[in-house]
Amino acid sequence: MQMIRDTGRQRSFSRRLALLAAGKLALFGVLGGRMYYLQVVEADKYRTMADDNRINLRLLAPPRGRILDRNGAVLADNQLNYRVVLVAEQTGSIPATLDALSEIVPITDVERRRVLREVARKRKFLPTTVKENLSWDDVSRIAVNAPDLPGITIDVGSTRLYPHGEKMAHTIGYVAPPAESDLTGDPLLELPDFRVGRNGVERVYDLAMRGRAGNTQIEVNALGRPIRELSRNEGEPGQDLALTIDANLQNAAAERLAKEESAAAVVMDVNDGGVLVLASHPSYDPHEFARGISGASWRALLNNHRAPLTNKAVAGQYSPGSTFKMIVALAALEIGVQPEMRVFCPGHMDLGDNRFHCYKKGGHGGVDMIDAIMQSCDVYFYEMGKRLGPDRIAEMARKLGLGQTLALDLPGERSGLIPTRAWKTARTGKGWAQGDSLVAAIGQGYVLATPLQLATMTARIVNGGYAVVPHLTRDYVQGRRLGERTASNFAQIGIPQAHLALVLRGMRGVTNDPRGTAFRARIVEPGFSYGGKSGTSQVRRITEEERRVGLRKIEQVPWRERDHALFVGYGPVEAPRFAAAVIVEHGGGGSSVAAPIVRDLLLDAMKREQQKAPGGPARVAQTQPG
Repeated sequence: MQMIRDTGRQRSFSRRLALLAAGKLALFGVLGGRMYYLQVVEADKYRTMADDNRINLRLLAPPRGRILDRNGAVLADNQLNYRVVLVAEQTGSIPATLDALSEIVPITDVERRRVLREVARKRKFLPTTVKENLSWDDVSRIAVNAPDLPGITIDVGSTRLYPHGEKMAHTIGYVAPPAESDLTGDPLLELPDFRVGRNGVERVYDLAMRGRAGNTQIEVNALGRPIRELSRNEGEPGQDLALTIDANLQNAAAERLAKEESAAAVVMDVNDGGVLVLASHPSYDPHEFARGISGASWRALLNNHRAPLTNKAVAGQYSPGSTFKMIVALAALEIGVQPEMRVFCPGHMDLGDNRFHCYKKGGHGGVDMIDAIMQSCDVYFYEMGKRLGPDRIAEMARKLGLGQTLALDLPGERSGLIPTRAWKTARTGKGWAQGDSLVAAIGQGYVLATPLQLATMTARIVNGGYAVVPHLTRDYVQGRRLGERTASNFAQIGIPQAHLALVLRGMRGVTNDPRGTAFRARIVEPGFSYGGKSGTSQVRRITEEERRVGLRKIEQVPWRERDHALFVGYGPVEAPRFAAAVIVEHGGGGSSVAAPIVRDLLLDAMKREQQKAPGGPARVAQTQPG
């Protein structure tokens, strides 16, 4: 009986053991199948995931393209940016380390708070920038004291350098960190040290000068700590950009304008439209923007009533005053006015109950067209304004580049204003009055122009009536050209050569005839004579009482109430090559204030051109389109 019971228990145990063995076999089968699936079927997938966790792909910002002048001088470059960084895990006490570092290089409270914030949110082995743009002396002092600065190291990056600083700021512009609106999904824009063009040609040609990002593959451990660099692709540097600007001439212009409170100047080639000078004063330091401008500096620029952030050469709109009279003269010739016709100037013209004064209180007497340009007789042009009306004047002004943007490769260009009958009706709801024509004929009233437009007007008059278009960019030094920009310069604007020659005689007399308004600002060196036209633009109406008792001296007039001083010029008179325009805000008389600046700029430009043509001033020949 006992044997039967033992045999039953043994069979029961054997069955259980068999079931357990089968269960284990099934379990191992499932595990084996899963391992096969993971290690064989899904091997590539998990190998990739492992590599993704082991290898970090990091972008490398490419070197930004340089900006060069017409002769190859560097206007914007990249320089090494030495910065001091802190690795938190390598220092015992961050505040103590910062205290020790501040005895070597100054660290502001703002910088200290920023560093502590960044350290708190970063992993301890990641570096935190403490201070940038260190001098070599700073780097040397930190290196010497390295044993006393645990966790402190020197890193090298890149920053934008503007060798000419404020003198080129409005033309070159500046770079700055991308704004939120700039972010397009391009990861390059999210790099902490990446900069984009924010103004000037830096902005217009930003994409070309950015280049293409490189990358580096870094092997990291499970905590994300870098172990070694596996590969590196440096990417493609940005394109270099060559401008038509002459750095030496631009600097000379900037230094000359710096003697005034607020001014602008343009010098351009009358044949191909290349702009050699585009200066605006006061200016600003572009490095402040590239490195991150402080709130105090930004507010100071915004609150400066002389508008240092505005490029007055392309965005300043001014009544052109008597520099507009060549346009009126050409329009008068077009309707058949004979240049020999004389108009008597007693010092004023009466129209109804209104009296329109000439700047010369006693009048000029009888003057013809050339005399009127040379002596800037207002009464003569009042008469022309009556005969022409606004629409004929406007048509001629547009031919010469006024009342429209000229598509210069810079942001912020403004169109000025050339009024017509339809414009005034639409703008004010009132009809055009004959008095409006008189005021417009001397470049006042509603008429507005930029210095760039006045230089273009002068170039089109003196180059034989070709539609020269101003431009700043020659080509990319590396890579594709910008394309031919001078094709439209060979188009005639439809003004007879005889009419242009008459106006040029008057402009030559302005500076070379003793009766000319700017004779005192003439060039006496043989072969370098120039012609031009002065303009004095009122910013407020002179009352009859002031005329009766006598006008105050300029020193007695508040700066904002003084007249604007303008002058346009060209040279040399024998074969015009350069045109210039200058505005000195609230400077006073155009012939006494602006004309000497134009004289100096044109003389400098002509002498530099003479050096390229060793035959002397007479060899500075005009290359008319033919």
